Amino acid sequence: KVTDYGRHVTEALVTDLASAGCIIVSGLAMGVDAVAHAATLRTGGKTIAVLGCGVDCCTPRENETLYDEIIAAGGAVISEAPLSQPSFKGSFPSRNRIIAGLCQGVLVTEGAEDSGSLITANDALKNNRMVFAVPGPITSSVSRGPIALIANGAKMVVSANDILTQLGMQSTSLIKRKESIRADTKEEQCVLDILLNEQLHFDELVKRTGLVSSQLGTILTLMEMKGWVTNTDSGAFTIAV
Repeated sequence: KVTDYGRHVTEALVTDLASAGCIIVSGLAMGVDAVAHAATLRTGGKTIAVLGCGVDCCTPRENETLYDEIIAAGGAVISEAPLSQPSFKGSFPSRNRIIAGLCQGVLVTEGAEDSGSLITANDALKNNRMVFAVPGPITSSVSRGPIALIANGAKMVVSANDILTQLGMQSTSLIKRKESIRADTKEEQCVLDILLNEQLHFDELVKRTGLVSSQLGTILTLMEMKGWVTNTDSGAFTIAV
């Protein structure tokens, strides 16, 4: 049940975390899980999928391509279930403790108050792992989970640096890498400067750059060809790292 906001936030944070060397662990489910795995692969990072069924099964079937890509990229697909055992009621909440146990920290970007992601967060707290949560619109039901976690002491996250700092990793490496790109024109540099700290959709870039749509479209196409920016699955542009 991932929203556009949840997809955008997950892609942005995972891209930066994977670029900084973090291994991303999730459950290969539809929604945020799939977004996190896919964003890691696009960044060239490593990701681990923990299944609620036998490791030789892919549930859901819609993620079979992603399943194959994770293995091909040198990641891992793991499960405690016997080979060929199908998923069943309770197998997914059970596997969440493995996700929490493999990680130094658990990040919740979206989730209702009864979401499985909160089960993972609670497992993390019980086992002295760090818990991070992204604040969302107070009108959204899938923001209630993260908001509740923050109220109970989870670290609020608005950028990957919030997590990297807590993990003791070099929090300035991403910014330095992005700042190292020097554009060929002032218009290209303007786009890079605006995208330095966040992903933005085309319409928002038009507003902030002051460029007409056709001109900005040409600039972005050239910048993609040069490998400076990339267009995410949600349609937002970000600096390629």
